[in-house]
Amino acid sequence: MKTPSLTSLRFFNSAAQTGSFVNAAEQLHVTHSAVSRQIRLLEDELGIPLFERRNRAVYLNEAGRYLYKTTSSIFEQLEETVSHLRSPLNNPVLAVSCEPTIAMKWLIPRLSHFYALHPEITLHLVAAGGAIDFNKEGVDLAFRRNDFLWHKNIYATKICDERIGAVVKPNNIHYSDKQLTTLSRPQAWQDWYQYSGMQQSTYTHTSQYEHFYLAIQATLAGLGTTIASFLMVQDELKDQQLIATHGFVKDNSSYYLLSPSEIMPDSKQDKFKNWIIAEAEKCAIETERSQG
Repeated sequence: MKTPSLTSLRFFNSAAQTGSFVNAAEQLHVTHSAVSRQIRLLEDELGIPLFERRNRAVYLNEAGRYLYKTTSSIFEQLEETVSHLRSPLNNPVLAVSCEPTIAMKWLIPRLSHFYALHPEITLHLVAAGGAIDFNKEGVDLAFRRNDFLWHKNIYATKICDERIGAVVKPNNIHYSDKQLTTLSRPQAWQDWYQYSGMQQSTYTHTSQYEHFYLAIQATLAGLGTTIASFLMVQDELKDQQLIATHGFVKDNSSYYLLSPSEIMPDSKQDKFKNWIIAEAEKCAIETERSQG
């Protein structure tokens, strides 16, 4: 048995929904006669009337109401599917919120690797840290350390454990007694002493910086010693611009990739997630290898 055309079913569904051939014509941007013709063709093909026509008005009969239950569901699902396909989830741009120092010192230098694997995706980075409101910020993902509680409706994927270490410029004996701290993680030195087991040192001078990247830059300039995440100084360690005098230790915190909804397989979010996990794992292996 041949199924009626999608066009005639669409015209019928609109007329049933609006209760008027005229209103259906306006909704579909066609003429009144076009709606009448399509519905007449549908009724002829089914062999039964679907509307009662009284005093120039139309009303669904029992058969029409039965058919409308199905068409309304089908077209509603179709609209939702089309809307989903046109949504930002299928936009080539992937907006990622990331802590500024991680973005600057670790993520951006590695983006060429990501683009080589996924040239179809364009990454848009937003520098931010702490709690995230996905609706307000308008981003797809957020890369965060678990130093705050996020909402229970947020999906979180662990990327890697945090590792911290005291770093200094090689042969920087003159300024190695100067301690550099950051407002963004004021407990960093205390965490280092706690988890490394090192005896707390007495520094003759302490300088405070607002962000890690400022403290790291000051360390590169030979202004003292700072505590840094292994991710933040990975490239400087490799190029021997900095050295970790006593290696790196886990500080009981971790980095996570946060999402407002479940990450679907093979989506742009999934591709980024898999890539960043692999990059973090490589850095962790290199850090452990350098410590012997």
